[in-house]
Amino acid sequence: MTPSPSERGGSCLCGEILFILKGEMIWCSNCHCTRCQKGHGSGYVTWLGYEKNQITILDKSENLKWYSTSKKSEFGFCLACGSSIFYRSQKVPLEIHVTLANLDDSKNIYPSSDNYFDTHVPWMKIDKTLPKRNDPNL
Repeated sequence: MTPSPSERGGSCLCGEILFILKGEMIWCSNCHCTRCQKGHGSGYVTWLGYEKNQITILDKSENLKWYSTSKKSEFGFCLACGSSIFYRSQKVPLEIHVTLANLDDSKNIYPSSDNYFDTHVPWMKIDKTLPKRNDPNL
């Protein structure tokens, strides 16, 4: 699967799950929620928001597994290598979120905000220029 110039490609670590994103993303943001921290083993995850109809997923060996992180949300990860690649939620049913780090080429993509900042970890350096948003349910 080779993306065209107007598309971006990506994969999991082992390459069993490939994806192509078509067109412009809706947004790019860092998520500091505790589910992202624990699900990715990181202080935060940088997500890209796309409409579901903008992504093509090629799962060669049916390794894409969805894990419920709450009653309304799931992470999509590779059973073979463990890469957490996708996020979907009933809160935004027309969107799919993709980890920026899983793109083959992430040049010129930068997050525009830090979300769920009330649960950020103190040991990571943070871009002080980005807007900070706390959990909207607090």
